[in-house]
Amino acid sequence: MSTPQVTDDKFKDEVLESELPVLVDFWAPWCGPCRMVAPVVDEIAQQYEGKIKVFKLNTDENPNTASQYGIRSIPTLMIFKGGQRVDMVVGAVPKTTLASTLEKYL
Repeated sequence: MSTPQVTDDKFKDEVLESELPVLVDFWAPWCGPCRMVAPVVDEIAQQYEGKIKVFKLNTDENPNTASQYGIRSIPTLMIFKGGQRVDMVVGAVPKTTLASTLEKYL
């Protein structure tokens, strides 16, 4: 299973207006740590299916959203709830770290 992509154009509809909490993986294809964390993000998406939405946002192709949220290093994983950024994790983190961060918002 591959995590769906979200773009600058769809960010408001898919993320900010979501009924469920949303995890967004800000990444780029050239980023090694991003590739390391990608399977973890996919596992989280499966584990929490129906409880959260999970999207990937390519920062090279969608610079507006990345700059709006002040993305300085990738991967950055942000959690949105009720249209607001509520938490974030920077860097390639273990699944347990990401899961425990997410649990707070379910």
